[in-house]
This record gives sequence, C-alpha cells and structure tokens, in this order.
Amino acid sequence: MELSVNQEQFLESCKEARKLALSFGNPLVVHHYDADGVSSGAIAVGAMRDAGKKVRSLSLSKLDDSAIELLSKEKEVIFTDLGGGNKRVNELADVLIIDHHETSGIDKLQINPMLFGIDGSDELSSSGAAYCVFRSRDELAIVGAVGDMQYPLRGMNRWVLEQSVQSGSVRVENELRFYGRYCRMLMHFLQYSDDPYIPMISYQEDRVKTLLSDLAIDLKKNDKWRTYSDLSPEEKTRLISAIAAILISKNMIKKAEQLIGESYIFPKRKKDETFEANEFSTLLNACGRHKKADVGLRVCLEDEGAFSEARLILAEHRKMIKEGIVFATGNVQDFGKFKFLDARNRIDESIIGTVIGMALVQTWKKPIIGFSSSDNNTVKVSSRTPRHLLEKGLDLGKLMRLACEEVGGIGGGHRIAAGATIPKDKINEFLLSVGSNLDG
Repeated sequence: MELSVNQEQFLESCKEARKLALSFGNPLVVHHYDADGVSSGAIAVGAMRDAGKKVRSLSLSKLDDSAIELLSKEKEVIFTDLGGGNKRVNELADVLIIDHHETSGIDKLQINPMLFGIDGSDELSSSGAAYCVFRSRDELAIVGAVGDMQYPLRGMNRWVLEQSVQSGSVRVENELRFYGRYCRMLMHFLQYSDDPYIPMISYQEDRVKTLLSDLAIDLKKNDKWRTYSDLSPEEKTRLISAIAAILISKNMIKKAEQLIGESYIFPKRKKDETFEANEFSTLLNACGRHKKADVGLRVCLEDEGAFSEARLILAEHRKMIKEGIVFATGNVQDFGKFKFLDARNRIDESIIGTVIGMALVQTWKKPIIGFSSSDNNTVKVSSRTPRHLLEKGLDLGKLMRLACEEVGGIGGGHRIAAGATIPKDKINEFLLSVGSNLDG
C-alpha cells in the first residue's frame, strides 16, 4: 500500500514519540479498559520492558478530573486510547498521548491520526497508533482494531496489517465469521452463535444436532470433539450453504452475504482464544468490562498464569451476554428516530454496549440506544448504528456529546459506536435531545 503525504507525516511524528517514550525512566502507562485500550497499553508496556525500562500500568474507564488528580504526582505518563479529550492533561508533568479520538487544546505531544486527517474511528485504532510508535507486537494492533469495530481493515489499519503479514505474525483467511472457529467445539460454535443470530439454530441444542446430522457432519472424530477449523473443505461448504439458506429464508439476506469475510490469524500463538483477532478481542473486552483489564494486558504480554484467569472471566462474560441478548430480543422499542432498550437493573453497564451491538440489525434505518443503571445516581448510555448510516453523515460520538451538553452528562466516542453517562433524573431530556439532534 502506498502511503499518502499525511500518513507519511504521521509516521514521522511517531518516531519523535518513540524517542520521548524511551527517554522515560519509570513511566506509568494509562490505558482505556476495552480491547483497543488494553492492546495499545500492552504494546507500550511491552516496548518499555523490551528496552529494559521500569514500567507500571493503570486502566481507566474514562479520563475525568478525578483521574487527573490521581495522576498529578506522576512524573512520566504514557496515555493510550485516552488523553486527547481532557485538556487537564496539560497540567501533568512529562506526558505522551497515543489516542485516536477527537481532540483539541492539548499542548502535550500527542500521536493521534485525527491530527493528520486520518479518521480515527475507521482508519486507525489506538493500538494501531501504538504499533506505529513502537513497531512491536503488531498482532495486538490488529486485535485492537477489530475490537474497536474497525472491520474491515482499511486506511492505515490496512498498512499495519500489511506489515504484520510481512513479519509473519498475522495470516489473513477468508472464512465463516462466527466466533470460536478454533477454540469452540462445533456444537457450541453453532449453538451460541449470536453475531449473526441464526433463527432456529442459535441457543437451540437439539436443532443444532439435527442440522449437523442432516449435513452428515460428525461432532467427534477419533474420540475428540471437533471444532469448525477441523472440518474438511467440503463439510465447511455444506455448513455455510445451510446457514445461508436459513438466513435467506428469514429475509436476512444482508447477514447471509456477510457470512464470509477476512479473518486475522496469529500463527505464532496457540490455537486458543488468542489465536484469532475477533476471539482475542472478545477475551480482552471481557477482562476490561469485568474490571480485570490488568489480566487482559498480561495475556497480551503472555505472562504466566494470565490466560487461565482470563478464560474464567470470559466464561462469566458470555453467560451475562447471553442473558442480556435474551432480554433485548423482546424489549427493544421503536422511538421513531431511534431504537431504544431500557435495560436499567436488567443488564450490567459493563456489557450494555456489547448487547445492543449484537441486537442491532444492519438493515435498520436508525441507530439503537441502550440504558443501564450506573453508580452515583447516573445512567450508562451506549449507542450503535448500522454502518450504512455513516455514509449519510450520522456521527454517534457527536450526537452523544451534544445531548450530554444539554443535561450535564459526559459523552462521546466514535461515529459508529459511542456512549455517555447522564444524571438519572435527566433521562427524558436526554432522549428528547437525541431525537432533536437526529433531525438535524
């Protein structure tokens, strides 16, 4: 891929940032708690370790004023997936920011694609920016981008992918895009498929068994449970054709067309939940959303014992998501300008974004907004939109910020996915503001 002038300038700026980072003696790496934040944080921590530096890490859900106060005594801070949105970082001592969100008024050195005309919501994740700075652990840049819903990879993400393929750390496959091709036994691979949800198959064990029996696909071979990756090309073709037929029969044509797509494999890792980008990012998101982002970071760096701990967290995470999807299936309401899911006291705030993302139907002509209960008399808001609405100018990050300005909340994010925290007594005003700004 030939780089543009802006992209070349971005990479030059990354060299300056790397020099600053490696001049630090004992930095604190402060990263967001989601998959992109954990991946980018791990890239920075790993680079410091490789350079023989002392390094510490801290995950945050948001960089608010209380977080700035907490960091005020730190002499050296490296922010990843955070930092560009709070001008009070200018009050801190030595700071390097690696971010990809909208930013203004920051005096510290900041590596942010948005400053170079590169779309941080779709063309380069924070972990991709961290890779561009440190040029190490390129597979984590792919994990972070996929976890940040920047699929399919394009722009600078595509350039990072090309570097990763050339280094041998990533392999691209065109395959069925379900979760668990390598780590789930075939029965669970189909039974727990919820992206896409397969009518008459998802969460219905008996029907999965019948489908596989009708297709002459054995669940076991040589007394070993098979995974999707164990199937022969002919068996895969039969299975994919059958799933597509089910989706088409239910008028889910777009979902059928999207069954096959690029998948990013990490051949240097074991064939477990860290072997494929989508599965790896799910594992990291689970850790972060259950306040164990440090475990996810240790998994990225292959620290001993971390993976076993992360797997337990993932099991609980998927159980909560399953229960959330069951609730969402019968409770999404149509509010005219947007779909709405009131999941207060029903779905934990740590997974509300994941649940509404899975509940989202790409053929919808409106976004979905979900509410969940939060601390201190507040409500957690998450929003997702069908990708085709981005082409019409929809920007959920801007929508959340504008609505929050009117009710005294805090909000923002990307065009395709954003969130907010609002006072619980301002719910109606918030929803009215969202509807009004969608009109604009």
